[in-house]
Amino acid sequence: MAILQKCSKCKKRLSIRRKKCSRFNSLTLGKLCKWYLELPEVKAKTSYRRDSHFVAHLKRLLGKRTKIKNITIGKMESYRSIRLSEPSVVHPGKTITRCTVNKEVMALKVVFNRAIRHGKLKENPIANIKKLSENNVRQRILTPDEFTALLNASDLHLKPIVQMAYFMAMRKNEIIKLSWREVDMNKGFIRLPSERTKTNSSRSIPIHPEVRDTLEKLPKDSSIERVFLRRGKPFDRIKHSFQSACKKAKIENFTFHDLRHCAINNLRKAGNDYFKIMAISGHKTTSVFQRYNLVDEEELSKVKWSSEDKKLE
Repeated sequence: MAILQKCSKCKKRLSIRRKKCSRFNSLTLGKLCKWYLELPEVKAKTSYRRDSHFVAHLKRLLGKRTKIKNITIGKMESYRSIRLSEPSVVHPGKTITRCTVNKEVMALKVVFNRAIRHGKLKENPIANIKKLSENNVRQRILTPDEFTALLNASDLHLKPIVQMAYFMAMRKNEIIKLSWREVDMNKGFIRLPSERTKTNSSRSIPIHPEVRDTLEKLPKDSSIERVFLRRGKPFDRIKHSFQSACKKAKIENFTFHDLRHCAINNLRKAGNDYFKIMAISGHKTTSVFQRYNLVDEEELSKVKWSSEDKKLE
């Protein structure tokens, strides 16, 4: 009797394992991506729209009916080759950058890792794929005159956003979606909770004096939490208005994100150490942070020499 019970248990375990294997083997990219994008925690991400865009490209080229078990590193290398040859919508006349392709592959890695945590996959089939090397460090920093011209050319709703980005090294969504409860005018800080930052870490940012003056003059509506409004209503996109301002100010080859580069460089030139600047900008690693620091020839011309070098002259 005991032997029969053991056999019955073994059969049940084997049946469960077979069902799990069958589920893993039949899971397609389309179904997995649909499941991922419908997760509440994923929908809450500030990068949800961008991630959905990445997933759309992955399904288009890999095939939404492709089984996960058939997605290999070799298949992803072919995907990268095709993507790198496709024209860029954002930059006409150019092809998709390595940086963009790396982000798309990383997005798929994230989908697979989330599926593992939920028991939908046993392993990540592209866990060991290496990133493409990138050489896309931006070298564009505004001069004080250019910044003034950009500010003057900006529409009323855009002006305080450009100012905050230029002085305080905050990311675009952190600024646009800023709420009054995150602004402490008494102590002079903006405090962002972890769910509002890219790195999922809370952050305190000291308010620049010029930004403070601007915030004090902004109209407040007790029924609306958001700080920045357009025609009395919150908004989420500034792409076209920013491009228009750059065109009016005759500023070329400049993106909104470059304002963050400007802020970080200005904070460094003012004599702040890297620890303080990284705490303000939210960078966790010096390798990424250093990409935002551009030492120009004017600074290099003021290099200090040791007393021993002077003796040799």
